Amino acid sequence: MLDIVRIPVLSDNYVWLVHEPESAETTVIDPAVADPVLAEAAQRGWRITQIWNTHWHGDHTGGNAAIKAATGAFVTGPAAEAERIPTLDRRVGEGDTVRLGGIDAEVLEVPAHTAGHIAYHLPSEAVVFVGDTLFAMGCGRLFEGEPEQMHANLQRLAALPGETKVYCAHEYTLSNGRFALTVEPDNAALAERMAAVEAARGAGEATVPTTIALERDTNPFMRAATVEEFARRRAGKDAFRG
Repeated sequence: MLDIVRIPVLSDNYVWLVHEPESAETTVIDPAVADPVLAEAAQRGWRITQIWNTHWHGDHTGGNAAIKAATGAFVTGPAAEAERIPTLDRRVGEGDTVRLGGIDAEVLEVPAHTAGHIAYHLPSEAVVFVGDTLFAMGCGRLFEGEPEQMHANLQRLAALPGETKVYCAHEYTLSNGRFALTVEPDNAALAERMAAVEAARGAGEATVPTTIALERDTNPFMRAATVEEFARRRAGKDAFRG
């Protein structure tokens, strides 16, 4: 059973510290910065052995070099973005497997937010680390891809078992939910979820991880029936202020 720790950094990023007790291996998912990650691992007595990156953006790779220098961690990330992540030791893509102790993570290519974005799916643990592809009630902006790609990504993720826990990299849930209500104002599951989200954020609590089942019921981007519908919703969210 993995121990997964949320480390809030910058204004709204989450870095995930993942520890496999049997092997005592620890990986860091998308370290935006180094110091809070190193401090959390030290406090827990965990030795960081790996870093897994989902994409090249600086708020996901900015801590790579310092963590690698401090711990000797082995860095894995998307082969398609290797030139933009100079600290990489291993380049991976669709169908590759990454291992933490005795636990396998399947690499899924989910481009659109960036051209080479990947996710790490750990089937035995019912966990997926999605970077900036899927958010609670949201999805990533299409900086380097097309609506067709993101729509396909979300449908692929929606096909995972409903109990799969989704670990995304930002706390965007409140704004995402407000937009979602403009798209599906009569969605009772969405209204119920938003009440819980507002209460949690009001108390200073995080709203992720989420689950695939919850996103199927309340995420307007995952629920878009066609590419065209998805594209309209993504354009609406890009212009949304709320």
